[in-house]
Amino acid sequence: MSEPGAPGERPDESGSQYPSPQQPYRYPQWQPPVPPKKLSSGAVVLIIGSMVVVILMALAFLAWGYPGFLREPDAKAGTGTHPGTSASPTPTGTASVPSTAVSLSGGRAPMPKRTKPLADPVTCAFTPDTGSPAPKRVALPPDGPAPSSGTVGVRLATSAGDIGLTLDRALAPCTVVNFLSLAKQGYYDGTACHRLSVTTGLQMLQCGDPAGDGTGGPGYTIRDEVFPQLTYGRGVLAMAKTSDPDSGGSQFFLVFGDTRIPPEYTVFGSIDDAGLAVLDKVARGGIDPAKPGIGDGSGPPKTPVTFTAVTTP
Repeated sequence: MSEPGAPGERPDESGSQYPSPQQPYRYPQWQPPVPPKKLSSGAVVLIIGSMVVVILMALAFLAWGYPGFLREPDAKAGTGTHPGTSASPTPTGTASVPSTAVSLSGGRAPMPKRTKPLADPVTCAFTPDTGSPAPKRVALPPDGPAPSSGTVGVRLATSAGDIGLTLDRALAPCTVVNFLSLAKQGYYDGTACHRLSVTTGLQMLQCGDPAGDGTGGPGYTIRDEVFPQLTYGRGVLAMAKTSDPDSGGSQFFLVFGDTRIPPEYTVFGSIDDAGLAVLDKVARGGIDPAKPGIGDGSGPPKTPVTFTAVTTP
């Protein structure tokens, strides 16, 4: 066996079995490149389909999920958040529903009824709301007992024509007390209906806000008087509110067509035939594109509906 070389001695001179650094490097033998495997037609379709899905998802996000592209940014919710699924906050924007798109069913829908009558009388309570703006303050309705039977006739004199209402105490006795109190104090006089919706699934006119933009209220709130059997067909009168329970105040909506919303809005009366004819005229006039809309296809009506007087017993 050979001994290791001395310091500074070249490995080959010491008889080492390892090659000298001066030996030429031997490159591996060249091999022709292997061409890539050809994709099957099924794989090509899968890849293209995946790319299309990703592009469509990106476009959908830009169109509906990103404020400022095709959808306006959401604004803060107010008392006038729309009667719709879960009463989402009211966005701002410009309504774009043409008047020619209105389709009205005509006739009258059956009024909802409670399967179990309320106690008679019931006890009403109204809660001051110091955190909400009250552009037109009024006295709170009286707390205490209220009858839960019988009806009350009310006439809304408006710039578009008279609308007759029948308030039903059996459906919502405390809401009837509230509406009559506001009407007798002149709260609704001079106010205009600020929101018209003519789209399928939400055909109604919303009124009762002195601020005129859906954010105003009377400075207090009322309790919801709802039950699972509530429906909102043509001829129904109901209270508007925010997504919070017991958040109604003065705003209400008049249903003139197909309206499919959850039973979360108090129904407290009905609209007469002459009033429905007025609402039909307003609906066919469409939404005023020159005024700010809600962003969901609703907005101020092109035919103004301003209350000139509210007649109560």
